[in-house]
Amino acid sequence: MRHTGPEGLEEAKSGDYDAVILDVMMPGMDGFEVLRELRKHSNVPVLMLTAMGEEADRIVGLEMGADDYLPKTFSSRELLARLRAVTRRAVLEDPAAEEQVDLVAGDLRLNESTHVATLGDDVLELTALEFAILATLMKAKGRVKTRESLLEDVSERRFDVFDRSIDVHISQLRRKLGDDARHPRYIVTVRGVGYKLGDVERS
Repeated sequence: MRHTGPEGLEEAKSGDYDAVILDVMMPGMDGFEVLRELRKHSNVPVLMLTAMGEEADRIVGLEMGADDYLPKTFSSRELLARLRAVTRRAVLEDPAAEEQVDLVAGDLRLNESTHVATLGDDVLELTALEFAILATLMKAKGRVKTRESLLEDVSERRFDVFDRSIDVHISQLRRKLGDDARHPRYIVTVRGVGYKLGDVERS
């Protein structure tokens, strides 16, 4: 984290970031100036934070290239939701996203850029969370994921170690995949640890 405008600008220009959270009120250079200079070098998604809630200030930031605007005070959940939204839009609007290689496991295929999941010729009706869980397991390529790591990966926040809600989502995924919990093909339970992708053909 950088505490002055010039420091933040240099860090944003030199680093490889998925998104930038930019406060309007900073010493040395305000957020609008930082945004103006940053847009000369980068199209990284920018979420602006400000104590000023006036519509004119929001419009100025958006017209200068901000992707979203969040007035103080805000909850951490709203901040994360808006960050996910701006980064998701950036992926969908990126021409290179069309070239992204699908995640494939046997006849199961996930396209993260379009959020489409197919099983053979059938499109799966997955919730955003179910899609994220399945993608995480497929990326792990057979490595076991604990419940806690799955929850952290898909929600970007920590849960109590006794939180068993992940089991409900896994059950729903199995149903949609036509997986038998006693003899699963796609999602295997590792008793006392968590879950992993089954030993199906992977690429």
